[in-house]
Amino acid sequence: MTSDPRPQPYVTAFGPDFTFAFDDWITNPAGLGEVPAESHGRTVGIIGAGISGVICAYELMKMGLRPVVFESGQFGGRLRSQSFEGTTNAIAELGGMRFPLSSTAFYHYVDMLGIETRPFPNPLTKAAGSTVIDLAGETLYAETIDDLPPLFREVGAAYQQALEDHAQFGALQAAIKARDAALVKELWNPIAQAWDDRSFYDFIASSDAFKKLSFRHREVFGQVGFGTGGWDSDFPNSMLEILRVNLLGLDDDQHYMVGGVEQVPRGLWTRSPDKMVHWPEGMTLEKLHGGSTRPGVVKVRKQGDDGPFEVTDRWGRVERFDALISTCQSWLMTTSMDFEERLLAQDMWMALDRTRYMQSSKTFVMVDRPFWRDRDPETGREVMSVTLTDRMTRGTYLFEDGPNAPAVMCLTYSWMSDALKMEPLPVEKRVDLALDALRKIYPKVDITQHIIGNPITVSWESDENFLGAFKGALPGHYRYNYRMYGHFEQSRMPPEQRGLFLAGDGISWTPAWVEGAVQTALNAVWGVMTHLGGHSHPSNPGPGDAYAEHGPVDLGG
Repeated sequence: MTSDPRPQPYVTAFGPDFTFAFDDWITNPAGLGEVPAESHGRTVGIIGAGISGVICAYELMKMGLRPVVFESGQFGGRLRSQSFEGTTNAIAELGGMRFPLSSTAFYHYVDMLGIETRPFPNPLTKAAGSTVIDLAGETLYAETIDDLPPLFREVGAAYQQALEDHAQFGALQAAIKARDAALVKELWNPIAQAWDDRSFYDFIASSDAFKKLSFRHREVFGQVGFGTGGWDSDFPNSMLEILRVNLLGLDDDQHYMVGGVEQVPRGLWTRSPDKMVHWPEGMTLEKLHGGSTRPGVVKVRKQGDDGPFEVTDRWGRVERFDALISTCQSWLMTTSMDFEERLLAQDMWMALDRTRYMQSSKTFVMVDRPFWRDRDPETGREVMSVTLTDRMTRGTYLFEDGPNAPAVMCLTYSWMSDALKMEPLPVEKRVDLALDALRKIYPKVDITQHIIGNPITVSWESDENFLGAFKGALPGHYRYNYRMYGHFEQSRMPPEQRGLFLAGDGISWTPAWVEGAVQTALNAVWGVMTHLGGHSHPSNPGPGDAYAEHGPVDLGG
């Protein structure tokens, strides 16, 4: 139920690393596949009740298998929506909050659940209304890019030129949209080879387009960036990750979920599938689990090479499973769980432990109404705007549900070192620091007189179940991602390593975006299905069937 039409053709579900159309696979009337009748009711343990784990459970239940989900923290993972006291639509989105319409596999489930979405108020969008950019003490007000000084347009043009000069951006994006797998591979594979060892900042600083400009241009690009705002916290990351964001439209046409994105995993938990085998009509994951998930996992073992997995939860209960899916943050498999080492190859443990996670902090307050829509009588401008700044707040976002209804301010959304500045502070101090920074930008606006209720905050790096917000691959990490992402195709693995599958956005090619979590979940579903003797429908081959031909390039080593 989006208020804007979907872009055509869809992008994210196809390439560039794995040129497979996930949206076609999950919407095909033939279904994802089937397991033989003798496998119906066989058990699959799933570690983690985030969107990846819940989708795995939902799709496997449809096939007649018995998923059992373990969760050590909060249901929903990083799709975490917290309501302010006494409200339903005043929501603090503590994790994922903006979802590009190109994320077609994710939106398959959003639409199935009938969740309403609206355009996200990103800087310089119609949904934002107005934007303020405050850099080096200079405050600029804009409703479109044309309202900003020429320097900002020069920065934008330089980045687009750099993409074209060094990544064949136009040709590659056209090939992805056309789903021309052969051309995508022809264009992308050499780029993966060339840019695996080079950072985002290297791409900017070494490009011919930016060499013609000043350091100030690069500095402004870091603070303001493209689409959702500043990207300097990603400057150390592999340029390949940023290229995927641009190529797949992940920073474009973003929406938010009215009532909170946590409705998606919770909706799947309580929804009875339209088509389901083995289980009685009306069966849901909630009913299958007796009302709640299992507690967190502390130990994983396997009986012999081909025997069941033994999973011990935090209360000492041991259950046995015919297959196992781990969707948790990768470090947890060596820090908070006693995972039998032989279940993964040593180079896989290397990849999981070397995965690098980025810090992130958000602080929200509820206000009595969207007062920012008031007009300054002297300037005629809105009194406050979506704000990008080099001050501690970095990004401030404004959400409303009507002119007289309570509204929500994300006072500060920051990453990496800016997030670490907040990490040791209590929520009240975080609010005070954010308000102090915003006072310098809006000296005539008293935000405090509008605040109602208690503030809400999160620092993902201090949560023992996450240890960070999302993966941010460094230069040289492509090979790690190659190992993790392709692990679901297990035909060449030794017997003791088969039957354990990995999923979640941290092993995807698009970390920090929910589409990566959804696609790796679907990979794991295919893996479990084939491991238990099943197969895709001949007319609807799955990701494992297509992997040899359409999988990512192997850089060796």
